[in-house]
Parts: sequence; C-alpha cells; structure tokens
Amino acid sequence: MSAYENLLFESENGIGIVTINRPKALNALNAATIYELDRMFDELAKDDTVKAVILTGSGQKSFVAGADITEMQAMSAIKGRNWGKLAQAVFNKIENLPKPVIAAVNGYALGGGCEISMACDIRIAAENAKFGQPEVSLGIPPGFGGTQRLPRLVGKGRAKELLFTGEMIDAEEAYRIGLVNKVVASEELMETAKAMAQKIMSRAPIAVQVCKAAVNEGMDTDLESGVAYEAEVFGLCFATDDQKEGMAAFVEKRKAVFTGK
Repeated sequence: MSAYENLLFESENGIGIVTINRPKALNALNAATIYELDRMFDELAKDDTVKAVILTGSGQKSFVAGADITEMQAMSAIKGRNWGKLAQAVFNKIENLPKPVIAAVNGYALGGGCEISMACDIRIAAENAKFGQPEVSLGIPPGFGGTQRLPRLVGKGRAKELLFTGEMIDAEEAYRIGLVNKVVASEELMETAKAMAQKIMSRAPIAVQVCKAAVNEGMDTDLESGVAYEAEVFGLCFATDDQKEGMAAFVEKRKAVFTGK
C-alpha cells in the first residue's frame, strides 16, 4: 500500500481494515482525506490478497463527524458543486468495489460520515454510535449522496424527516429503521465486523460479487430489468469452478472449498 497521511491500513487474514485517522477533527472528511480514500479504494480493487474491507474511524468518539466545515465555509457555488461531485464519485467507488465493504461505526456518523457509511454494503454500529444528516442547519442539503441513499435504505418518509429536521438518532433507532444491520457493544465492534467479513469470505467469492452487482444495479432500475440482470449473472455463475464445487459439496454433504474461479 502507498503511504497515507489521513488513513491507516492493515491487512488481517484477507480483510483490509481502512481507518480514517483525523482524531483531532473527529475524523472529518477534508479534501485531502477524500483524495486519499479515492486512491485507497483503487488500490484495494487491485489487491487480490484483500477479500473484504472494513471501514472505520480512529478512536471511540467518532466514526466520521462530517465534512470539514472549515474548508467548505468560503466555497463558491461552483466549488461547492465540484466538492460534492468529487465526494460522490469516491463514495460510488466504495459502493461499487467488487468486494464486500463493512462500515464499523464507532461514535458520530454525521453528514458525510453517515453518507460514507451508507455507501458501504453493511453497517455495524457500536452502542454509542449516532447518525444524522444535519446539513440543513448549515444552510445546505446533503451533498455526498445522502438524499439518495438514505431513502433507499429507510424509506422516503423517514428519510425526509431526518433530512428536513437534521435530527440525530442513536444506534438503536438506526437499527429499528433499517439504517444499520447490527448494534453491538463498543468493545465488540471490530471483532463483530471481522466475524461478518470472515463469514462472507467463506462463501463463493464470484457469487458474492455478482450478488452485490445485482443489488446495486437493480436498485437503480425497474423490477423487470433487475430480474433480467439477475438471470444473466445467475447463468454466468454456472461456468465457474465455484458453482461446481459448491453443488458437489452440498450433494456430498461436505464443506465447500471455494477458489474464486
């Protein structure tokens, strides 16, 4: 991996752990960090030793407290639009990484922090996690995908309430409305995320990859087109060694050994 100023990276048993590391700024996303995330996820896409990714924030207080307001305050309309487009492109890259990405949310996930968590495939929250899109209190709407991903996750009405009021919700409420998949004690957060990654990694890698692609593709199209896409990837997987191994193992009542081929 390249050297990074605002990110930490470690690899553990095929899991790449990316930590946003700006603790003095509560891990807020400034331009330098967004560019580093862009480069990091390009590297992760090419690194065959990494099978799954966990994204988290340094410390216990904050996952990502939002975008860096000190950078945004004096932006012109053009710069503001370009800033939003840059972050959106990077978050799209996270969402479409051909590997599962799990957000391990510790503490505040506000504004851009909530938005980057929503770009991940699965969100596991510590009990102290707080979620929100408070941008309207700053005179702006969310600009990193929040108005689009939030209603897709929690429904239009609940999303509008959170977006219009800017209110912050705790981890249990986030779980209740479907914003997070699981809530655990803070000290169990990373181990739970790793266990989830390991479980996913024990499945057929190509099948997991096409599941992710089919869900992402289908959410942005009509049902007929979505199931047509599903049929195509369903059929293609019958050309893989993993399909042969998985079905043989089932018939022979043994554990499958997948190779990702």
